Amino acid sequence: QCQLSGLWKNEQDSLMEISAVKDDGVFQGKYLTKVTLAGSCAHASPLTGAQQQPGEGGWPTFAFTVRWDKFSNATTAFAGQCFVDMGGKETLTTMWLLREAVRSLEEDWKATR
Repeated sequence: QCQLSGLWKNEQDSLMEISAVKDDGVFQGKYLTKVTLAGSCAHASPLTGAQQQPGEGGWPTFAFTVRWDKFSNATTAFAGQCFVDMGGKETLTTMWLLREAVRSLEEDWKATR
């Protein structure tokens, strides 16, 4: 079974730390990104999420949001699934949407990546 709690690292060397997942699937943690819109140095930002318990023989799905604290006016939503390979290595796969604040409705087209 895949355990979300712990320390994770992605391909860009960003780090995510997830605290214990509660019985209802809710979790919190911190995301330390090495990739920023402003090109600045890494900052830790709070994350909040939930894990769906897997069905029999399945792997858990999850979603979380990161509020980029103190260095950006953007929020990112991640959705993914946790897998364990034959060697016991846990891997998270995710897709994300980043929403940056814009000054007007006319600029809305460029606000989501």
